[in-house]
Amino acid sequence: METKTYELFAKRNNKVRIGVIPGHFVTQHSHVNYCVDMTRLKSEAGLARAAAKLFAESFHGVPVDTIITLERMKMVGAFLAEEFSKNPGVNMNQEIAVISPEFTADEKLILRDNLVPYVKSRHVLILAATATTGMTAMGAIRGIRYYDGDPVGLATVFGGSFEIPGVPVKRLIGIEDLPAYQSYKPGECPLCKNGVKIDALINSYGYSKI
Repeated sequence: METKTYELFAKRNNKVRIGVIPGHFVTQHSHVNYCVDMTRLKSEAGLARAAAKLFAESFHGVPVDTIITLERMKMVGAFLAEEFSKNPGVNMNQEIAVISPEFTADEKLILRDNLVPYVKSRHVLILAATATTGMTAMGAIRGIRYYDGDPVGLATVFGGSFEIPGVPVKRLIGIEDLPAYQSYKPGECPLCKNGVKIDALINSYGYSKI
């Protein structure tokens, strides 16, 4: 499977790249025809730092008190907090928190009591690895507002063309860069109907071949 892997690059810095693998894959909610592999970006400091710099440029001048990281993006989030706090502007020399929330089975964001102060009455940026439909991001935004926080933006490495009213969305690599990408409801997957074998199960930690 890995022999089919190729890379997509961020337009503003080709050092920022992700792997994509064509095939038949199963996620928690859908079947997809590409596995988007961000293992290196999430695991290697150089790639994580480069991605953080691009996000910091995209949200230059935006007040950020807390970064909520989804899908194991905490290292990128730490570098992003550093970029925000050292660059001239509204965040300079500020102590910026980086936290990871929990989610219920129906994708409602939960914060333990000790983390609520990092969101309540604060400007919160959401950092995700992927956001193709915006559903998970919207769940995070609703959760931030439930805890009386102010969502100031969504930063995602790989994202669809959706918009969120009142919340800027910045993508490093767009779904238009992978135009053949398709997502199907489990009962409507044409690959299954055509008897195409499932290659792997995928989630934010990576993939497990079947």
